[in-house]
Amino acid sequence: MFIVSLNYIKPLAEIEAYLPAHIEYLNRHYAAGHFLFSGRKEPRTGGVIIMRAGSRAQVEAMIAEDPFYQAKLAEYQITQFIPTKTADDLIAYRETL
Repeated sequence: MFIVSLNYIKPLAEIEAYLPAHIEYLNRHYAAGHFLFSGRKEPRTGGVIIMRAGSRAQVEAMIAEDPFYQAKLAEYQITQFIPTKTADDLIAYRETL
């Protein structure tokens, strides 16, 4: 599992212009089963995506499809983690070492 943290590097007006395309990108990856959670940071300085992928290279390939990435509107930090403990409602996402 991976946490992708986006930090906007352009004004919000530019972010807003690409938001519909970014939402389409998110919807595609939710439909494919890659993305589990996403949302804006508060204050609105970027966003977070929690996703499933087999490798960091796959995450990087998915990020390269993001209109925010393509327009150089955000910087991306990728963190891989193994969720070995979860709330009971999220047991389907538990992994073993």
